[in-house]
Amino acid sequence: MSVRDSSQVAEARRRAVAVAQGMGFGEEDAGRVAIVATELATNLIKHGAGGELLIGTYDDRTGSGVECLALDKGPGMADVEASSRDGHSTTGSPGTGLGAIARGAHALDIYSRPGLGTAILVRLQQGRPADALPSPEPVSGAVNLPKTGEDVCGDAWCRKAQEGGFKLMVADGLGHGPFAAEAAHAAVRVFIAEHRDRPGAVLERMHAALRPTRGAAISIAEVSDRQVVFAGIGNVAGVLVAEDGTSRRMVSHNGTVGHVAKRVQEFTYPLEGTPLVILCSDGLGTSWSLDAYPGLVQRHPTLVAGVLYRDFNRGRDDVTVLVARAEATA
Repeated sequence: MSVRDSSQVAEARRRAVAVAQGMGFGEEDAGRVAIVATELATNLIKHGAGGELLIGTYDDRTGSGVECLALDKGPGMADVEASSRDGHSTTGSPGTGLGAIARGAHALDIYSRPGLGTAILVRLQQGRPADALPSPEPVSGAVNLPKTGEDVCGDAWCRKAQEGGFKLMVADGLGHGPFAAEAAHAAVRVFIAEHRDRPGAVLERMHAALRPTRGAAISIAEVSDRQVVFAGIGNVAGVLVAEDGTSRRMVSHNGTVGHVAKRVQEFTYPLEGTPLVILCSDGLGTSWSLDAYPGLVQRHPTLVAGVLYRDFNRGRDDVTVLVARAEATA
């Protein structure tokens, strides 16, 4: 939701609590979600000159819960650590907002640079956060939103773990609205059933399964400890981003899965270090590069997806940005 003035803070809190209650959060846990959503929305107005608050759910190897992503294009923070301490304020407020967010969160990540705005990711689970050993590093995260004015998203994404790595898939149903969503979710069903096969073979099965639908652009990436095997048809981009921020775009062929797919071909890319694998629908512009965001490539995958969405969303289509961190070995 857009947060541009103080009248929208209560609505942000209400929506976040509704998501939490939908996941079975009790009164105390939903109360923590309410506090975090209130502080995030308030910060967007006070410090970011307004922005967007994305509220959803997550379920990965770190656990499951409510995910909030606050995005603004305001002045940014020169020193995130100092701004996170209670009592620090640039607007004359008590300066406890980020501290309250941190105390209620099971996971918190912030990316901010002067002139580039701020992105804050908060994840909340049931039960109070404990001072214990850190949970496993998240492997992937995503932003998946419908075109403004649509009730459903015509894009869909999925990630499935497998021995030695995982597979990623993004499907962009032709057009937008319910019929695009039908095509995208048909691709998800095939992916879940067939993900153990090679990406090219899965795409071929999707091509047969999507014939009764309007079709989709689809890309699949199989990530292991040494390489990425990629196959794509249509305009779902696949990009490898190295630890220094440099990008390499992976190759897909023209066509529409379910209707015109003249060639299904796999391409193999070696892995070095721990690069990011990014799949994104054409709701995201193509001119992005993480070179312009020092240090972002090392942050939480969902935070990376959020920053790309904030700065390169075309605003006239469904948009999906799926980011995964490959775990290469020597």
